[in-house]
Amino acid sequence: MKSALPKVLHPVGGLSMLGRVVNTALQFENPNVVVVIGHGAQAVQQHLSAQPGIQFATQAEQLGTGHAVQCASAALADHPVTLILYGDVPLIQFESLLPLVKAAQAGQMGLMTLNMPNPQGYGRIIRDGEGTVVGIVEQKDASPAQLAITEVNTGILACPTAQLKNWVGRLSNNNAQGEYYLTDIIAMAHAEGLLVRTCQPAHSWEVSGVNSRVQQAELERIWQLHQAEKLMVEGVQLLDPARIDLRGTLHCGSDVSIDVGCVFQGQVTLGNNVSIGPYCVLNNVSIAAGTRIEAYSHLVDATVGENAVVGPYARLRPGAKLGNEVHIGNFVEVKNASIANQSKANHLAYIGDAQIGERVNVGAGTITCNYDGANKHLTIIEDDVFIGSDTQLVAPVTVKKGATLGAGTTLTKDAPENALTVSRAKQTTITGWKRPVKSTKK
Repeated sequence: MKSALPKVLHPVGGLSMLGRVVNTALQFENPNVVVVIGHGAQAVQQHLSAQPGIQFATQAEQLGTGHAVQCASAALADHPVTLILYGDVPLIQFESLLPLVKAAQAGQMGLMTLNMPNPQGYGRIIRDGEGTVVGIVEQKDASPAQLAITEVNTGILACPTAQLKNWVGRLSNNNAQGEYYLTDIIAMAHAEGLLVRTCQPAHSWEVSGVNSRVQQAELERIWQLHQAEKLMVEGVQLLDPARIDLRGTLHCGSDVSIDVGCVFQGQVTLGNNVSIGPYCVLNNVSIAAGTRIEAYSHLVDATVGENAVVGPYARLRPGAKLGNEVHIGNFVEVKNASIANQSKANHLAYIGDAQIGERVNVGAGTITCNYDGANKHLTIIEDDVFIGSDTQLVAPVTVKKGATLGAGTTLTKDAPENALTVSRAKQTTITGWKRPVKSTKK
């Protein structure tokens, strides 16, 4: 990857590759997850520190996949079945692993294979005349006849734990690579009469590994298109399924429309008839039914009520809570503020640390001056208030119900209800004044 970051910590679909694999493993009942670490061990451990119940086994020297399992053997405890996955094969799906585990639970070995038109670089599956798997031969050790085999080993397998420990303890590194091949246990299993059952993933990309930025980008696009197809099957309208990035979880109601270039992160919920304009970013957001998010808007840790309009070019920061039929227009920023039903701020405003009631109009250029250089303070605007353009509300301050603030007001004291409050310098005209002119260069 040509990066200081360990390969398995690079992301695909918004999660690290290793994180995806661990999450898949944790879907099994009572899992005992052991992560074999070597290069970048400290970074990997720190990355998974929030995951409960993860154990680590150190592989000080990278001497092959069989050696990696040897290093993990002591941590496998008494679990009857062991499933082996790979941190740089991030998109393996839980459903594709179930047949492997069921085979191992029946005292057999479950081996995931794949038929490839071009199997260059992969270990080949060796079968006898009856079609029984008898072994795997690696590319560098294969004969010309074996190289012609198109069924390849993915490396993913499940088998009884006690036998696995025995087999990896007997591995030899007498091969072209000088490594301990995990694949050698297939021949051991066959020699002991253990049936090797093979299965293939639902999608070939599930077993694709990542060894470069190019492969990472290829897998990212494959994964995004897969998610886009699932959304469309569920009834979501994507104006271009090739131009959506889902890096978290997206739950959609009926008749949801998503334009091009949108990015969804964390947990995002879109209600019925929600429309998302082009090039929006939504991160941990809940949008209620009938709301429109217009182009180039950025929402993080926010909630929006029904039939609201946000954007274009709006920003909702953490703690923004909009009620029903609220309008937040272009170049308006809302942070840690609640705005109740039918209120609007349509142009060029900053609303931070505020509580705004219903049917409030916030004029263009209005800001809540919430920060005194040390602490944040609250602005309260009650129902049916009209705030004129270019107003500054110096918190802590309250604007009472039905009040009107004249344009250009700097409010430092509470404004009484149902009254006009104005704070501005007296307008003066100076007659005979002449505008300066540019001096002539000599």
